[in-house]
Amino acid sequence: MTQQPSLFISHGAPTLVLDASPARDFLERLGTQLERPKAILIISAHFDARNPTLTSGAAPRTIHDFGGFGPEMHAMQYPAPGDPELAERAAAMLRASGLDAVTDGERGLDHGAWVPLKLAYPEADIPVVQLSISMNQSPEWHYRLGQAIAPLRDEGVLIIGSGGTTHNLRAFFTGSYKIDSDAPEWVTLFSEWVAEKVAANDRGALIEAVEQGPMARQNHPSMDHILPFFVALGAGGEGAGERLHQSTTYGVLAMDAYRFGGEVAAQLSSLDYGLPKD
Repeated sequence: MTQQPSLFISHGAPTLVLDASPARDFLERLGTQLERPKAILIISAHFDARNPTLTSGAAPRTIHDFGGFGPEMHAMQYPAPGDPELAERAAAMLRASGLDAVTDGERGLDHGAWVPLKLAYPEADIPVVQLSISMNQSPEWHYRLGQAIAPLRDEGVLIIGSGGTTHNLRAFFTGSYKIDSDAPEWVTLFSEWVAEKVAANDRGALIEAVEQGPMARQNHPSMDHILPFFVALGAGGEGAGERLHQSTTYGVLAMDAYRFGGEVAAQLSSLDYGLPKD
C-alpha cells in the first residue's frame, strides 16, 4: 500500500464550492491525482474542543455552520461514511502519546471538512473522520498531535489539515475586496515567508510562525485557521514539504496548499497546480 501524504489546504469561504477560482480548480483536480486513500482524517479549523476529539459516527451528518448564504449552500450534503474503527484507533494513538483523546459519535462534518472534500472527492464514497483543534493549546501541541497520528499514513489514511494560510475576517468584511482582488502586501509577505520556511524544512520557524513571520498577527488575529497547518506538518514526517498551490481569494485569504511526506510526491510535483511561472 502506497504511503499517503499529509496535506494542508486552505478552504477559504464556504462558497469556495460554488465560486470559480484557482483554488477551486486545484481542489477539483487534487483527488484525481492522489492514489485513492483507504480513509481520510481531516483536521478542520471549525472544530474546537478542549481534548482531541474524533468523530466516530458511522454516518456523520453535514453541518451547515455558517450564515448569510443562499439556500443552495444550506441544501448541500456530503454523505460520506464515517469510520468508527479509525476514530478509535486514532484516539488510542493519541492517548499513547499522552494526549487525552475522546470520540464523539454525534458530531458531523463542518464546512471546513466537507467543502474541500466535496470538490476533491465529490462521490463522497471514502470514509471520513474529523479531528478537532484546541484553541487553548499551542502550535507545538498541535505539531505533536500530528506526529502521534502520522503512522496512519502507512495504512492508507490521507491526513488533511484544513484551515487558511492567512485568515483575517475583519479585514475581509471591512475592505472592498472582490473574489479576484489582488493580495495586499501584508498577506503576500506572510504567505511567501511560510513557503520559504517549508521549502527549507525550517520546522522551528514554522512552529513559531505566528510569532516570527512578517505581519503574522495581522494575518492571524485568531489562531484557529493556522492550527491545522501544524497538525499536517507534524503528521508529514521529517522531510521538507512542498507548496502545491498558490492563490488568493478576496485579496486577504491566501489559499495556499502544502504536501508533507508521501510516496506520491513526484507525481504531485509534476502537475501544474496554479503556481506562478518563472
